[in-house]
Amino acid sequence: MKRSGVADLPLHGGRVPPWLAARMQTLGTAIVESVVHHYGRSELLSRLSDPFWFQALGCVMGMDWHSSGITTSVMGALKRGLNPRAHELGIHICGGRGKQSLKTPAELRAIAERAGLDGDALVRTSRLTARIDNNAVADGFQIYLHTFIVTTDGEWAVVQQGMNDASRTARRYHWHSAAVRDFTADPHAAIVGAHAGTICNLVDAQARPAQNALLTIARQPVSQTLAEARRLVMPAHHEVRANDVNNKRLGAVLALAHERDLRDFASLLLLEQLGPRTLQSLALIAEVVHGTPTRFDDPARFSFAHGGKDGHPFPVPLRIYDESIAVLRGSLDAARLGRSEKLDGMSRLDQFARSVEQRLQPAADVEATIAHERRVSASVGGRTVFDDRRPRAHARAATAGQLRLFPEHH
Repeated sequence: MKRSGVADLPLHGGRVPPWLAARMQTLGTAIVESVVHHYGRSELLSRLSDPFWFQALGCVMGMDWHSSGITTSVMGALKRGLNPRAHELGIHICGGRGKQSLKTPAELRAIAERAGLDGDALVRTSRLTARIDNNAVADGFQIYLHTFIVTTDGEWAVVQQGMNDASRTARRYHWHSAAVRDFTADPHAAIVGAHAGTICNLVDAQARPAQNALLTIARQPVSQTLAEARRLVMPAHHEVRANDVNNKRLGAVLALAHERDLRDFASLLLLEQLGPRTLQSLALIAEVVHGTPTRFDDPARFSFAHGGKDGHPFPVPLRIYDESIAVLRGSLDAARLGRSEKLDGMSRLDQFARSVEQRLQPAADVEATIAHERRVSASVGGRTVFDDRRPRAHARAATAGQLRLFPEHH
C-alpha cells in the first residue's frame, strides 16, 4: 500500500452530532471487526494506510464525502469503539486531535506494558513520524491530529493530518510499519493533500546534514519522499456530482437493490429478508470490507450508503443506518459463536455485485438517484446536522431552509 496517493482535502468546519457519532462508532467498529475476522490485523493496518480506502470508510459511515473532517471523526469513532475491546481484537488506538495527541506517549507505554512490547521504541516512532511530517517535510501544513494504531503483534500504523490556513486545505499523512524499512528512505504509505508552494524536504537525499541535526539519525541517501502513484483530487464543491462517481459501479449496487430478481438473490446470499434500501447500504459496506484497493478511486460513491451529515448527497437515513448496523452486528455475533453463514454472506454479496457490474454494466443516473433519496428521506428517518439547530418555534423558517437546501423535494 506504499505511496497509495495524493489528494486535496478542503478544510471543513462544523461538528459531528451525537446521533451520528454513536452510529459511526458502532458501524466503524463492526467494519473493522469484519476486516480482522476475514483478513487479519495486518490487513486492517494496510487499509488504514490507504487514503482511498480511508476516505471510503468515512463516507460509508455518514461523514461528508470530501472534507478533512473525515480524519478526525473516523479515528475518534474507532478509538471509542475499539479500545474497550482491545483485549479481544488486539488493536489499540492512541492519540487524537489537539491535546489528545499529547497523551500518545503515555498511552503507548501503558499498552506496551500490558502486551509485552517495547514502549520506548513505540514512543520514539510516534514522535519521529510526527516530527518528520511537521518539520522535516516543510510543506506549509501544521500537524494538529496524530493517531497511532498498534496491534498486540507490535505492528503499527500512523494517521495524522496537517492544516494550511492560507490555502484552507488539509494534508493527511499515512504510515505503516510493514512498509517502512528506513524512516528516511521514502517512508510514507501515502501523503494526502494539495501542494502548497515550494517544499523543503529534509528527508531528501540532499539533506543529510539536516537529517543528522534534526533527527540524529544517519541513514542512506534517499529519493524524493513525496513521489506519488495515484492522485485523488477531492474538489471544493460540497455536493456530490455525477463526475465524482463511477456510475457503473454505483449502477450495479442500485440494480441489486431495486431489480426484483437481483434483489431476491442478493437477499438470499445474506440469509435475510431485506428491503431494497438496506440492501443498497449493505452492498457498499460489503465492498469496504472485501474490496480491493482499485475499487476505492471514487470514494464519493460510498456516500450512497448512508448519505452525509450535511445533507450531501442526501440526509442520513437513520432507519436504514440502524438496519445496516443490526445486520452486520448480528452476523458478527453469530460468527463469534461459530455460525459464520451470515457474515460470509457479506463476502458473497460483494462478489455478486461485481459480477452484476461486469455482466450487465448498468449505469446509474446519479442526479436522479440523489433526487429520489431526497424525496423519500422523511420516510427513512433522514436527518442532517442542520436539523439540530432549528428551534421548533421557527418551523416555518426551517421549512424555507429545507427548500433552499433540497429543491428536489418539490
